[in-house]
Parts: sequence; C-alpha cells; structure tokens
Amino acid sequence: MKKLLLTGLLFTFIVNLNAQTNLYEHPQFDQISKDHRTIAIVPFKTKVKLRPKQMKDISSEQLDRIEKAEGEGIQTALYSWFLKRKKRGDMKTVEIQDSRTTTAILSKNDINYNNITNYTPQELAKILGVDSVISGNFETNKPMSEGASIALAFLGAWGSTNSAVINMSVHNAEDGTLLWNYNKKVKGGLGSSSEDLINVLMRKASRRLSYTKS
Repeated sequence: MKKLLLTGLLFTFIVNLNAQTNLYEHPQFDQISKDHRTIAIVPFKTKVKLRPKQMKDISSEQLDRIEKAEGEGIQTALYSWFLKRKKRGDMKTVEIQDSRTTTAILSKNDINYNNITNYTPQELAKILGVDSVISGNFETNKPMSEGASIALAFLGAWGSTNSAVINMSVHNAEDGTLLWNYNKKVKGGLGSSSEDLINVLMRKASRRLSYTKS
C-alpha cells in the first residue's frame, strides 16, 4: 500500500513538474535559422496580478503603466541576457538589435505597447528589418522592473513569495513560421530584478534555442 502511495505521489510530482514547462521547437529550426543575421526582441505583453488590498490603492491607469514598465523591463532583460551570451561566444553568427533601436523604430511606425498585438510577428520583423522576432506574454504577482518598482513603491512591501509565467516565441521573418515557443511557470527564488528573473527562466531553455545552444 505504501509503495502504491509513493508511486502515486511520484507520478503526481512528475506530472506537475512537466506541467510547469512546455517547450516547442520547430524540427527545422537549425536549418531555417542558419542564415539569420539579426534578431529583435519586442516588449512583452504583461499582466500584473496584485493582491486585493493593493488593487484598492491603485487606478486602472496606474496598473496599465506598471504592466507596460514590466513588459519593457522583460524586453531589456532579455536583450542583456543575449548580449552576455554573445560576449561569451555562444552566438557567433547572430546579432541582437539594440532594444532602444527596436523601440524607436516601432514608435516611428506608430506601434507601441498598447497596439503591438495588432501586428503579426512577420509584419513586425519587416518593419524592424530583422530575420526573426522574439515576443511573448508575461504574468507575475511581483513586478521586478525598475519602472514598475518605482511606480509601486507607495503600495508598501510585497509578500515573500513571487511567481511568474512566461510565454516566449521566436518567429521567422520571411514567412512568420513559429520556430520556438517556451512556456514556463516558476515560483519563488526569482531574485529581485528582471535580469534575475530572465536568468532563472532561460537557464535551461537556452540549451534548446538554436541561437544559443552549444
């Protein structure tokens, strides 16, 4: 009976563990991306889940600004993450478009955080002049970007437990093909900044990303 119980608990643990991470890789990702020279990262659409007490002390406009700051923080943190791998020699053939350049080009084309989902990844890639686009969604109960932290300072201390869910995709510019999708949920141990968060989320995913895997 104990063995059956332990087996059941182990199975449940494995199922729950697997449910926390889902990764899709196009079977021809390596082949398609071999001629890629530049990739861009756009701001992630973000949902910040505040506690009921915090929601009472904040307006919808303030929450919108916080989510925008967090989405741009994820974009900047990912850009820094890729730059570090580039410096390490893990990305010898691909350049990362500066996130400030990406934002400026989008702005000149009247594309911003609020309407970016109206455009397909293929359209964004063409506007940005890159070979692929990294985009996604992000959900957290504890914003960590500098902009969001400043905006939320007046709400007081956050709880000790933080959680985050990231859904990140890489699309090919030429035809809009989904090359890679990474969905991961983590809880606790995320550090205190967007950079810490991305390091945790990307630790294992990078091994399956054509641009960075060894």
